Amino acid sequence: MDNTEITIHDIAEILGINSSTVSRALNNSPRVAQKTKDKILEKATELGYQRNDLASNLRKSKTFTLGVIVPRISRHFFASAIAGIEETAFKEGYNVIICQSLESLEREQRIINTLLANRVDGVLISISMETKNDDHLFGLKQRNIPYVFFDRHCNTSINSKVVIDDFEAAFRATEHLIQQKSTVIAHFSGPQNLEIYKNRFKGYKAALEKYSIPFKEELVISSSLMEHDGEENVKKMLSLPYKVNGLFCANDVVAIGAIQYLKKVQIKMPDDIAIVGFSNETISSVIEPALTTINQSGLEIGTVATNLLINKISNASNKNIDETIIVKTNLIERKSSLREVN
Repeated sequence: MDNTEITIHDIAEILGINSSTVSRALNNSPRVAQKTKDKILEKATELGYQRNDLASNLRKSKTFTLGVIVPRISRHFFASAIAGIEETAFKEGYNVIICQSLESLEREQRIINTLLANRVDGVLISISMETKNDDHLFGLKQRNIPYVFFDRHCNTSINSKVVIDDFEAAFRATEHLIQQKSTVIAHFSGPQNLEIYKNRFKGYKAALEKYSIPFKEELVISSSLMEHDGEENVKKMLSLPYKVNGLFCANDVVAIGAIQYLKKVQIKMPDDIAIVGFSNETISSVIEPALTTINQSGLEIGTVATNLLINKISNASNKNIDETIIVKTNLIERKSSLREVN
């Protein structure tokens, strides 16, 4: 007999016992004598019986499965968040289905439908750069499946999320450049439909205002923040009629692209242009010069978001209560921005 096809009915037939007794024994019911339990468990092990948790969970209308949607698994921040999610879910008895949108709204929509078909108990989502609202999450709302945004989120009325204070972190990053004697500071921004990039832009602008540095709209260059965008953005920046001596990037990836191009055209960092990134990607500490950046703990964000979601799943009264949890960040100062300031 093929091991994968062993059922409780097979065990019951071989032992000459009622299948309901076998089922109770495998569920450690006190209604079955220990001697009978031992005999059933021994035979189940011998035959290679594997409990069908999915079927069992479906009968309870719960699958103990969480859906996770991230833009790119390859990004250090999201890989760290997934590590926090998976570890926390495992401890609580949940499995996870991990999906990546690759920054595509259409792909994100299809993933939601797949997760609905797999009857997940809840969803953790960090939205794509193309996502402008939460219309595509209607199916989750309709079936009363809780979801929690982490990092990237939609600005909607129903909005449980685990985030950082992007405004405050960006303010601190820009203020650091000012303290390093940068007086003309460019900003490589992400799409302004995303709250995190909108808030990072606002933080940058507020720091300029605090130190009475004129804001110049042309110095804000938006892109999808990929590495190749770093080179293209620097070319645009250098073509402007300003002598830029500071650059705040909305993520490390675009900052690294900028550093590589600036080295190619022999512009010195930090002497000519001081640079600060955002996210503390692994490569940021080893590139030359090492990149000053905002450190946000993906592991902590993933852990906190998973605990929040499981709490919503476990307590029906919490399902529709909105909660925002803010995880702290810190600025890591490295060579890319540290000038000898007198």
